[in-house]
Amino acid sequence: MVIDKKINSASVRMKELDPLDFSLELLHFGFRGLTVDADRYLETFALSRVHHRILYIIARFDEINVGDLAATLGVSKQALHRPLTHLFERELVGYTRLPDRHRFKILALTPKGLEVEQQATNLERVAIRQALNTTTGEGQAAWHSIMQSLADRLE
Repeated sequence: MVIDKKINSASVRMKELDPLDFSLELLHFGFRGLTVDADRYLETFALSRVHHRILYIIARFDEINVGDLAATLGVSKQALHRPLTHLFERELVGYTRLPDRHRFKILALTPKGLEVEQQATNLERVAIRQALNTTTGEGQAAWHSIMQSLADRLE
């Protein structure tokens, strides 16, 4: 299991090809550090990061169909098909059809799916809360500003 190995920005010595490489490595390893506990939890259900992303998005919409879910995640419907099928098979996600739009599946988490999503997300909240508590309010604001700027590139 890769996530059990002690690999982080301090233990990996990579050749720097550009002054920004260290920032890229921190982003990569930082994200892995954020998700490591949630990923271990998800693994107990034979689920992965992609499954959690799907559960996370569905939990935050009153109604979302497959096409809108794919667009929100930035993937094709074809790429979404397999992990979404796993979630249906494990009874973590269900769907209904609207009478006037019978071709659209409106996705929703089952009670079990909601529990799995909440637990995995709470593990990530703990990690990010601990990390944010290591800096000042100004440091937190700067981090949020940088992350927002990166996210804005998606538009």
